Amino acid sequence: MNNEVIEKVKENFLNKELNLSKYATKSIEAIRLNEEEEDIRPPFFHDTDRIIHALSYTRYLDKTQVFSYSMNDNISKRIIHVQLVSKIARTIGRALNLNEDLIEAIALGHDIGHTPIGHVGEKILNDISYRELGEYFNHNIQSVRTYLILERNGIGNNLTIQTLDGIMCHNGEMPSGYYEPRAKNKEEFLSEYNRCYKDQSYIKNLRPMTLEGCVVRISDIIGYLGRDIEDAIRLKVIKKTDIPDNITDVLGTTNKSIVNTIIIDIINNSLDKPYIKLSDNVLKAILDLKKFSSENIYAKANTQDTISFYEKGMNLLFEHYLNDLTKKNYKSEIYQNFLNGMDINYLKETADKRKVIDFIAGMTDEYFVKCVNKYI
Repeated sequence: MNNEVIEKVKENFLNKELNLSKYATKSIEAIRLNEEEEDIRPPFFHDTDRIIHALSYTRYLDKTQVFSYSMNDNISKRIIHVQLVSKIARTIGRALNLNEDLIEAIALGHDIGHTPIGHVGEKILNDISYRELGEYFNHNIQSVRTYLILERNGIGNNLTIQTLDGIMCHNGEMPSGYYEPRAKNKEEFLSEYNRCYKDQSYIKNLRPMTLEGCVVRISDIIGYLGRDIEDAIRLKVIKKTDIPDNITDVLGTTNKSIVNTIIIDIINNSLDKPYIKLSDNVLKAILDLKKFSSENIYAKANTQDTISFYEKGMNLLFEHYLNDLTKKNYKSEIYQNFLNGMDINYLKETADKRKVIDFIAGMTDEYFVKCVNKYI
């Protein structure tokens, strides 16, 4: 392309931003940790490309959402969840006239740090991390670490801090009726990220720096509430009639009605506002549904024998791969499928225990179980 064409294409990409809300995040505000010259793509649009072309994105395909090894191909995997969150968040973002490019990047990247076997695996790896390193493991922080450090053979993707911050602050496990962004610079973002390794309670205080990040945070909840219910019904874990009337009277009984009800409620309460807000009755129904799902779905997603197998297996792999590093067993999976080809700075600056945690965290369900069965 000649310079005239390049400038015209850049203008075409940015035309839609001319009419964005005054509370939207504009491309001109994008900050990368390492400065670089942008190509024809706006920075947040470019972030999405970097995320979906990353190897870690491919591994979404075989990572648990709630139910592992259900033998039912219609049950959600993590890849479906992030796509649902992206679509829901972009729907809200378009209605509120926010930056959909930033929303899509945050949404598609937000769960990349999830361990194999879902939240069960995350809890086990957190126990290992704290025992061995004195640091907490949280999937949202590992997601940021993946893009900051691990991708591209240990060089990282150099995403914008707005995207990284939205990923870090996405945690939909803690619903609220009101989401307001908190402005941050590069140093403040990195300070929050590093603090989450050492301060267990701090992660609950994270707030996104953009309104787009707030949209993804509430969309994470919307993306799993109804879908998890339908998966549980499909697997006969619960029946639709088990859901209490005080929930269904507000949100409905299907994923479609739950998603639609919450989206419309957000739009009604947030249009042309510098925050994202839910009505009190919808928030209460969400909290009640979350409690119902915790007790009747998530608590029953794995048997105690299965959890014990995962716990024994993950600890076994940690010890085995740590020993492989100590003995420089270059035939080990941790060398063959992870460390070989990694950037020299990662290899030199990263403790062996952290390397093992990074490797295990990036495994798919099938690969994790395959490795466990090999050594058990």
